[in-house]
Amino acid sequence: MDIRVDDLSSTATQSLLRLHLADMHSNSPPGQVFALDLSGLARADVTVWSAWHGDDICGIGALRQLDANSGEIKSMRTHPAYLRRAVATALLDRIIEEARARGLRLLSLETGSGPAFEPALVLYRRRGFANGEAFSDYQKSDFNQFLHLKL
Repeated sequence: MDIRVDDLSSTATQSLLRLHLADMHSNSPPGQVFALDLSGLARADVTVWSAWHGDDICGIGALRQLDANSGEIKSMRTHPAYLRRAVATALLDRIIEEARARGLRLLSLETGSGPAFEPALVLYRRRGFANGEAFSDYQKSDFNQFLHLKL
């Protein structure tokens, strides 16, 4: 698997991002989903990585730097054809590695709640993320939760 910084210009990356956004309301109602679209991921404070198997995109993940000491994981998504093949693990490890290289002290994420999110939660907790309070501009609801990793 090849993981690389993604400039969001490939049709494969854009297709995976559309899939990610199209599925976002299947587990959380409108107004309760905070996934970044293409323009949000193209911001200067966001770095996007994609995972590839040959010419096929396997997954995507992003790091948004919030300030000098903290960052946020955004838009983690594995292509359905590559589930259970360690794609999310590889992307998460790359994002954590970059956060540490930047000298960040805290890495946070907002994710949904409920059974559909359990595989992702298991992955995050295995990497040391712990439940915590809302951060940045997020508001706590019945449909989301917050995890934090002290670096």
